[in-house]
Amino acid sequence: MIFPLPVRACALALVIAVDVSASISETEYDLQQRGIATALQDDDVVQAIETVGGIWLHSFEWSGRYQQNTLLNWRFLADEQSIRAAAKEISGNIRDSREFLTALGHALAHASKVLDGAPAVCDRQVIDVSADGINNEGYDPHTAYFVNDFADVTVNALVIRKEERTYTYFENKVIRGPGAFIQAMNSYEDYTEAMIRKLLREILGLRYAHTPLAGSARTERR
Repeated sequence: MIFPLPVRACALALVIAVDVSASISETEYDLQQRGIATALQDDDVVQAIETVGGIWLHSFEWSGRYQQNTLLNWRFLADEQSIRAAAKEISGNIRDSREFLTALGHALAHASKVLDGAPAVCDRQVIDVSADGINNEGYDPHTAYFVNDFADVTVNALVIRKEERTYTYFENKVIRGPGAFIQAMNSYEDYTEAMIRKLLREILGLRYAHTPLAGSARTERR
């Protein structure tokens, strides 16, 4: 796929926040981890990263109020080699927790602090949060947004539709900021494809509208 010409480095600081609460089985966890790693190494995603001059990436998994485990600390991805190394590190992690509830507000607050510590000031700051359920422990997303600084931060969501109310909840209470969107799927079997589409849209920003995938992407706008 041919993308527009490259722009200067540090177009994007991206935080991928992965739900590993008790509702997620071991099989689903494996599909999630492999899905992220495979999506990062997809040819179109690699080309998109190179097109924008590289991105800063951080990833962590989350569940309860105090369960946020780093999968990949801030790493600058600029080419196939650096992307492959990051994907290998993410997929090589061992699940940190299994028994905790879904403290989404706390995960968002943690993501905000992670962004504050980004090694560079980038043109766009994006939090990519995935989940298959709504907040059921601790404070809610509204409180996280009120207490922490989310100015100029976009929060997108990858929603697994185990229950229809999950999509509505994320649509009304979670996604926010410039160009925020939800990428929805019905099964963890679709995780890789959903993550590819989501990453392309997040990396390319407004340029995504000019790619062939834009017309076929199963995404929902805010």
